[in-house]
Amino acid sequence: MRVEPQQLKAFLLDAGLVSEKQFDDCFKKAEKTKQRVGDVLVSEGLIAQETLLKLEAYILGIPFVNLEKEIVSPEVLKIIPEPIARSHNIIAFRKKGQDLEVAMLDPEDLRTVEFIKKKEPSLKILPRLTTLESIKTVLRQYAKTLEAEFGEIIKTEAKGIKQIKEEEIVEEKEELRKAAEELPIIKIVDTLLRHAILQRASDIHIEPLEKEVIVRYRIDGILHDAMTLPKIVSSGIVARLKVLSNLKLDEHRLPQDGRFKVETEEYKYSIRVSILPIFDGEKIVMRLLPETAKALTLEGLGLFGQALEKIQDNLRKPVGLILITGPTGCGKTTSLYAMMEILNTPEVNISTVEDPVEYRMPRISQTQVNPKIGLTFASGLRSLLRQDPDILMVGEIRDNETTSLAINASLTGHLVLSTLHTNNAAGAIPRLIDMKAEPFLISSTLNVIIAQRLVRRLCREKEKYNLKDLELKNLAKYCDLKRVEKILEEEKIIKKSQTLRDVIFFKPKPTKECLEGYSRRIGIYEVLSVTESIKEMIVKQATSDQIENQAIKEGMRTMVEDGFVKAAQGLTSLEEVLRVITE
Repeated sequence: MRVEPQQLKAFLLDAGLVSEKQFDDCFKKAEKTKQRVGDVLVSEGLIAQETLLKLEAYILGIPFVNLEKEIVSPEVLKIIPEPIARSHNIIAFRKKGQDLEVAMLDPEDLRTVEFIKKKEPSLKILPRLTTLESIKTVLRQYAKTLEAEFGEIIKTEAKGIKQIKEEEIVEEKEELRKAAEELPIIKIVDTLLRHAILQRASDIHIEPLEKEVIVRYRIDGILHDAMTLPKIVSSGIVARLKVLSNLKLDEHRLPQDGRFKVETEEYKYSIRVSILPIFDGEKIVMRLLPETAKALTLEGLGLFGQALEKIQDNLRKPVGLILITGPTGCGKTTSLYAMMEILNTPEVNISTVEDPVEYRMPRISQTQVNPKIGLTFASGLRSLLRQDPDILMVGEIRDNETTSLAINASLTGHLVLSTLHTNNAAGAIPRLIDMKAEPFLISSTLNVIIAQRLVRRLCREKEKYNLKDLELKNLAKYCDLKRVEKILEEEKIIKKSQTLRDVIFFKPKPTKECLEGYSRRIGIYEVLSVTESIKEMIVKQATSDQIENQAIKEGMRTMVEDGFVKAAQGLTSLEEVLRVITE
């Protein structure tokens, strides 16, 4: 079952999709590069992948299916094992009686079809052609069947787990090591991690209660209950994770921190582990850091227009201090990495001191702090200054000494990027003064302050609505609605004669594919440029409110206003913007 080039050429010319010269040029290129002529046509942009597949399906007499919105039942999905489905891009998606429909990318892959026939001799295999996106959509659904798989592991294998007594310390250490190597425990921990990674969780919380263990995943910034495990598995899971993280097995009274890696063909993650003794045992929180993740662009993070221009202008300056502020987990580090990606050229030496190193970046010297041996932000930064750097990134300014060193580094010809825990951009200035930084030094080094939060993105399916009087009255508590209307007018979202009542906003619409109506996140920002007037205010030790008001007069958009624009563009909902602003 193969589409011959001449057959394909006849159909393409007949349909008027390409000219004879275009096809012949692609055919020559395909012969040189030993590719299929269809793939060359797609890579040259002459024909869409889906159009080509539909045409090939028509020529071969194989039906074409689009499965991008298809929900496949777990029973049908499991007919083809997940490793086979992934490696051969073939999935079972529908079963009627003894007929099994399988979707594939390569109609010539008869060996896989034969393999399925041998595995299920009673079934009649009906091949269908589909797109890569369809295959990916269905492959994700294997993850959904993990919950059922998990339940089976717990039911069948938790019975074999022994309770560990904590009487003899020496014996206990050996017992814990044995427990960590028991097959049921290994399976439970592996399944927990796989489930979390496939659901794109950023953190896993394993919390022992009096009679059970609760497992929660943080997905898109929100914690969700994922699993309830019997209390008997608690000590085994803790021991397993301590072994993986190279921590002390018999230490139950002090907090411990470690890390390990998980690597498969599909993903590569660095996992940071924090273990804390609590009343009912030891609580574990794991941060999942994808090692294969590429640094995002500033535009991809949600920056645009004037705010983006201000940041780009300040990144071009060879010296000074750029600060990103916000609470824990608001994406400050990701923004720093996006900036370093722009600055990372062969002409400059970039050095960082971080806690911990979250993403590896080529050509950048990254140092991880280790307070146990005296390597703190301050001592690390002091050493980096002797390494002839042009650009320095300090993971966080959290004490007086680091503040002083960061300001001095930016005074002595370096560009310094760092983060600070404050609620808004203007709040960074009193915070620096509080950490004993001299106001006149802050005014002469600080270039720009960025404050940010992360809001969940709406899925494709969403509900439209208009604001009513009561909602407008509530929103007025958080921002100046007249100013918001002016901003929406500048962004060409509304016309001059229109008001907020005319703006179409969106609410989440839960669907089978998108259970909460939200998927992934985007940033909302305020970018405060330290202008001459703001420098004068810093020297006079003005309050953060006075500085913010001056910045707004000079054109700064607040985070709420940026959130309004993104809500009006259909990227997020107003409820989501208010949730992160009022947290």
